[in-house]
Order: sequence, then structure tokens, then C-alpha cells
Amino acid sequence: MNELSINTPALLFPAITLLMLAYTNRFLALATLVRKLHDEYTKEEDKLLKRQIKNLRHRISLIRNMQASGVLSFLLCIICIYLIFENYQNAAKIVFALSLLSLLLSLIFSLMEIFRSTKAIDLELSDMEIKEKSILKRILDVDDEEA
Repeated sequence: MNELSINTPALLFPAITLLMLAYTNRFLALATLVRKLHDEYTKEEDKLLKRQIKNLRHRISLIRNMQASGVLSFLLCIICIYLIFENYQNAAKIVFALSLLSLLLSLIFSLMEIFRSTKAIDLELSDMEIKEKSILKRILDVDDEEA
């Protein structure tokens, strides 16, 4: 059976680090948006704002799960390196497999968050379409009154 070298789990370090950076950036962007929408909602209660905030809450929980899975993957890689160093090959292989599964789970959460973010954009666009129809209706009503 093939032995695991210390380099194998170490290869995941840069990938996990970049993912964690991307996840943190997404979280910070959402936190800023939540604060902005919260301020708007306290000034004027709006159904669309409430739906957007609910969507953001779900996205933030997905990002939390993405980050937790990524950190777990990172920790398991470190444990795997220690096990390889101590020459516990079978345990190291199991821990490395768990690290990969944790990274996979993190990416699945990321995919779910991406799909959820498109729903947020759809909410925004639907509001724009409703406003456009309302404006168009008012314009058409004015034209009918003038005729």
C-alpha cells in the first residue's frame, strides 16, 4: 500500500487558505449589507427588505458552515502531518480522507450559498420590475386621461 508523505496534506494548505480568505470576504460583504438593510428597515418597514434580510441570514449561516468546514479540514491536515511524522500511516490516511471530506463539505456549502445569493438578486430584480410596471401604468393612465 502507498505511504502518505508529509507533502500530500501540505498541498492542501494554500487551497484551504485561499478558500478561507474568499469565505471571509463574502462574510464581510454580507455583514455590511445586513447593517445597511437593517438601517433602512428601521426607518421604513418593507416586505422586500424583510425578505432580503431573511435571505441574508440564511446565507450568513451557510458561510459560517463553509468556514467551519474549511477550518476543520485545515486542522485535520495538521493532524495528518503529525501522524505521518510519527509514522502512523493508517491513521494518517484516515485523517487525510476526513480532511478531504471536510473540504468537500465546505465547497458544497459554498455552492449552496452561491445559489442562495442568486435568489437575493432575483428579489432585487423583482422589486425593480414591479416599480417599472407601476411607473409604466401611471404613464399610460396619464396618457389615457389626456386623450
